[in-house]
Amino acid sequence: MNGEFVAAMEDVLDLYAEPYNPSRPVVCFDETSTQLLSDVREPLPVQPGRPRRQDYEYRRGGTRNLFLFCEPLAGWRHVAITERRTMVDFAYQMRWLVDVAYPHALIRVVLDNLNTHRMASLYETFPAPEARRIVKRLEFHHTPKHASWLNMAEIEFSALSRACLKGRNPDADALQRAITAYETRRNAARIPINWRFGTDDARIKLHRFYPCPSNVD
Repeated sequence: MNGEFVAAMEDVLDLYAEPYNPSRPVVCFDETSTQLLSDVREPLPVQPGRPRRQDYEYRRGGTRNLFLFCEPLAGWRHVAITERRTMVDFAYQMRWLVDVAYPHALIRVVLDNLNTHRMASLYETFPAPEARRIVKRLEFHHTPKHASWLNMAEIEFSALSRACLKGRNPDADALQRAITAYETRRNAARIPINWRFGTDDARIKLHRFYPCPSNVD
């Protein structure tokens, strides 16, 4: 098992070390869910010497799934809000990535090992010719199992959470407005993700995960 972990880790780390190539972009993909919460009582506005006060009680309005794409070197990100996170939803997100976001590129996608994150999901969703058309434009690079921290999309999700998800979004429209504003602001500023952990670092700091081959001449 250690060999599988190391092989997947070094594959992703070497991908991150490559220089920017717009014809072969590296795009990190992840998903999470968020609750829709509304106030039971109106918050008290800011007053001199007193911050805005919000009652601890809230009303649940269901959940939404967030699909997040980010291209760390280009400083680009996109968040799609859906009601579900099924295999079909994943397949449609991959088609959007190919047809809308990067219509002229071969896209290297870094993603975790969720069971829907497979090329097979496209064939389960679309007719074979359409699935094949999309698959030919994608190259999946899975992080090791139990090491999703190697996916830079988690860093972007952390920034998104601080900006949009810590407060209360009462409905899907409010959530969409908050996320659109976040996405527009950060994309306009082209805020990149500066990844500083490479294969050489892994071989030192994570040496305990590396297998020790016994058949070395």
